[in-house]
Amino acid sequence: MSVPDYMQCAEDHQTLLVVVQPVGIVSEENFFRIYKRISSVSQVSVRDSQRVLSIRYRHHYPPENNEWGDFQTHRKVVGLVTVTDCFSARDWPQTFEKFHAQKEIYGPTLYDSRLFVFGLQGEVTEQPRPDVAFYPSYEDCEAVEKRTEDFVESLFIVLESKRLDRATDKSGDKIPLLCVPFEKKDFVGLDTDSRHYKKRCQGRMRKHVGDLCLQAGMLQDSLVHYHMSVELLRSVNDFLWLGAALEGLCSASVIYHYPGGTGGQTGARRLPSGSLPAEAANRHRPGAQEVLIDPGALTTNGINPDTSAEIGRAKNCLSPEDIIDKYKEAISYYSKYKSAGVVELEACVKAVRVLAIQKRSMEASEFLQNAVYINLRQLSEEEKIQRYSILSELYELIGFHRKSAFFKRVAAMQCVAPSIPEPGWRACYKLLLETLPGYSLSLDPQDFSKEKKDVTQSLENYTCKCPGTMELLTLPGGPTLPPVPFTKLPIVRRVKLLNLPASLRPQKMKSLLGQNVSTKSPFIYSPIIAHSRGEERNKKIDFQWVQGDVCEVQLMVYNPMPFELRVENMGLLTSGVDFESLPAALSLPAESGLYPVTLVGVPQTTGMITVNGYHTTVFGVFSDCLLDNLPGVKTSGSTVEVIPALPRLQISTSLPRSAHSLQPSSGDEVSMNVSVQLYNGETQQLVIKLENIGMEPLEKLEVTSKLLTTKEKLYGDFLSWNLEDTLAQFPLQPGKVATFVVSIKVKLDFSCQENLLQDLSDDGISVSGFPLCSPFRQVVRPRAESKPANAPEGGKPGDPGHGKTLEAILNFKYSGGPGHVEGYYRNLSLGLHVEAEPSVLFTRVTTLPATSTRQCHLLLDVFNSTEHELTVSARGGEELILHTGECQRMAIQVDKFNFESFPESPGEKGQPANPKQLEEERQEARSLEIDSKLDVHWRIISFSWCPPWHWAHPARGLCPLGRTQEGLRHGAVGTRSSHGMCQGDTDQGCPLFFPLPGPYQRGIDSGWGKATSLECLGSRVPCQCGGLLVTFPVPSCHCWAPGASQTARSSQDAVVRETEVGQHG
Repeated sequence: MSVPDYMQCAEDHQTLLVVVQPVGIVSEENFFRIYKRISSVSQVSVRDSQRVLSIRYRHHYPPENNEWGDFQTHRKVVGLVTVTDCFSARDWPQTFEKFHAQKEIYGPTLYDSRLFVFGLQGEVTEQPRPDVAFYPSYEDCEAVEKRTEDFVESLFIVLESKRLDRATDKSGDKIPLLCVPFEKKDFVGLDTDSRHYKKRCQGRMRKHVGDLCLQAGMLQDSLVHYHMSVELLRSVNDFLWLGAALEGLCSASVIYHYPGGTGGQTGARRLPSGSLPAEAANRHRPGAQEVLIDPGALTTNGINPDTSAEIGRAKNCLSPEDIIDKYKEAISYYSKYKSAGVVELEACVKAVRVLAIQKRSMEASEFLQNAVYINLRQLSEEEKIQRYSILSELYELIGFHRKSAFFKRVAAMQCVAPSIPEPGWRACYKLLLETLPGYSLSLDPQDFSKEKKDVTQSLENYTCKCPGTMELLTLPGGPTLPPVPFTKLPIVRRVKLLNLPASLRPQKMKSLLGQNVSTKSPFIYSPIIAHSRGEERNKKIDFQWVQGDVCEVQLMVYNPMPFELRVENMGLLTSGVDFESLPAALSLPAESGLYPVTLVGVPQTTGMITVNGYHTTVFGVFSDCLLDNLPGVKTSGSTVEVIPALPRLQISTSLPRSAHSLQPSSGDEVSMNVSVQLYNGETQQLVIKLENIGMEPLEKLEVTSKLLTTKEKLYGDFLSWNLEDTLAQFPLQPGKVATFVVSIKVKLDFSCQENLLQDLSDDGISVSGFPLCSPFRQVVRPRAESKPANAPEGGKPGDPGHGKTLEAILNFKYSGGPGHVEGYYRNLSLGLHVEAEPSVLFTRVTTLPATSTRQCHLLLDVFNSTEHELTVSARGGEELILHTGECQRMAIQVDKFNFESFPESPGEKGQPANPKQLEEERQEARSLEIDSKLDVHWRIISFSWCPPWHWAHPARGLCPLGRTQEGLRHGAVGTRSSHGMCQGDTDQGCPLFFPLPGPYQRGIDSGWGKATSLECLGSRVPCQCGGLLVTFPVPSCHCWAPGASQTARSSQDAVVRETEVGQHG
């Protein structure tokens, strides 16, 4: 016997073995349908008896195991049931012959056999045959179970006759010697008349009768025969059969103590009546006494007429502890014979199942450990897998979960052993999953945050060495496997195509027929709007991208993983035009929530471009993720038009950037904001550099200005420029710069500003007129309560200060390159924020007659509202110097003129207009005429005639110190003179004072060709700025008056340079 039955248990010793097999060609589905119905008849109650017959069915059984039927009768095939298909009478003889051939395989041991034929009809089926049953089809075979019960009853009849024949003690008859296959050669030539030989024959036969009694349902009789057999076999040292007798005794005792069985499966018992056997009912009757039963008291039919004898039947049954001891003894006897390895292994399995019911796990593990080391013949790979799997199940049964997982893993690895031509990966995977509970491993992701991170890092390292592709995988002779992208690492929830910045957005030039006229239709206007389903499917959006410019797509992503997720090489997947995707790398924190990610790229050609998805590299795995395959993704459109390339203009100005962001009412965005602070009447030059930073030449430029809504009234042009000089440099090639100059001139009316007039009135100055005394001079004293210490330098209308605010926008409309040919342009806006402060105010104007009747004296009361000393002059006359807050009267001799001689205003030439408007235009014209005749100018002394000083910093070199320095604005540097008149000696020159900070106290170069050290100076006085107030003589020929030209003064600049002049320098 070479094939062990790992599913055997102790109660199998009382069963009859029936083999069910197909004959001929029978489909597997039909065969197992009938096999399931036949095997349902597993227990049948014997008629006119309390005994129950148990049947064990097998659809495959090795014939060599049948040779051990005399050793243990439950291994003997006593019944054969065959199933066949036969659809014609012509095939019936051949089918019947196959049935007889199948019987010959198990012929010596068979008690009876049956043949179930399906599909045959006609005369053949009408002939009665005891061993053949005909059925029209597999669906119409209701009598299969009944035929099986009849078949089992016929087996019982044969079994009972054999039991009676062997149990009858016929004195004088010679008892045959029962042998196992490997013993036959050992008994050749032995003395059959010796007493030792006869005892061996009697002991083996008594053990065989015990097996037959156990199969016939006579439990108590089998216990008696097993005890007698053990005594006989032990006396002659017949260890192999002694082990079998002990195992039979253990099996009978297990059946008595555990009627539910030890194998975990109970068959359907078919009883003719509803009553249970009396043996089972009286098994645990209270007060039962243990009395040894005389074997001679047993009747030949196994039924004792004296019911009182049942009281002592339990005496021959082993206790639960003795069962295990006898199993150990039997296994020790089996181990003496190498050919009995299968019997030894099966006995260990039976003992383990009994110990599992008794909750004796440690003793069960000893039996299993012994079973592991039992050496059988060379097993096949399938038999090894079965052996390790059964060992795993048995260890699981006794509670050794880790040991069970170990053997199950060994079985899994055996499924994919190198010696197997076709590895069973599916079975391996299934077995490995079953090992996880034994190793206390869980598949819950929350339990493996750290391990998952380590595993992903290892996988990432391995994947980087062998990067995959998104190509289809074609298996040899099998299906095609599509690529599986990582669409959830990270998860994308929204995709949005972004418009270009406001300064780069292309705009279409308006044609004569309108801006949105389509060239695809010959009609100028059509009320029918054509709906293209393809465009709806592609979700085209209403803005354009530009060829060669960087375009952006925003994705809202989040990381669902419990650790930081690194995404590399993330870019866009597009179709339609050539697109250069610029990949990005990002790191998302653990469970980040929605996180905006912007992907960029550059379209290389024109046309319609569609964003199909994105690609990523996560954990070294490259993935192409298409938007169509992403569930729950929101997108506002994925198709956009790419127009031809346009130039890109970048502007820079001579003014500083402004903190005020202009917000036009039209909603346009301003690209850049600059600010400047001017006095009323001052003119400032704004130098703008236009640089072409694109790849196309700038061919066309238009400049317009727009004054934002203001309540202030402007006189003259606020912004003016000349574009001809700039356009002369066009076309502006890439990388080239052009200069554009804008004049900013502020002319506002501050005469009605309430705060300023209130200051004048509070200081005793009448704003309606002054006394006619000449010269008139009054100084306005600053009021502490009128202007707070933290008041702003310039404010908007309504602020506590005296300043006013003007805001304007310069629009640069430009085009060039292929985009200009297609009629596209770009618009760039520059915001200008101007804070205007009051300068010179005329508080009163009167006239006096002159000596000539054609002339008169115009008396102007002039007030200096600035914080600086300034001069006022008219028509090239003498300059009047006004200090801060000072008001003086100046007289101007002018020619008389009549306003009636003026030409009519533009409003008077046409249709009658609003009288108020006509009056305003008339007054404006008269004001311009008076202004042109008087030509009144003012200038701040510290801004205009103070020399542009320079100083030298040790780390910066020469730095200008001129009119932009706040210290010079307040008169910190200048000549000590009154009204510009030099008070020094003309021969020696006038003294010049300026503060010299600490870092520059080295030496001084006056600019007149002589370097003067500080030690050689006439005086050196400490200054409040932390340096020295230095004076040195200036030649009188170099002194200047307030009206001196800037050109003459520029040659007289004083320069301070760093010279090593002693330790103090």
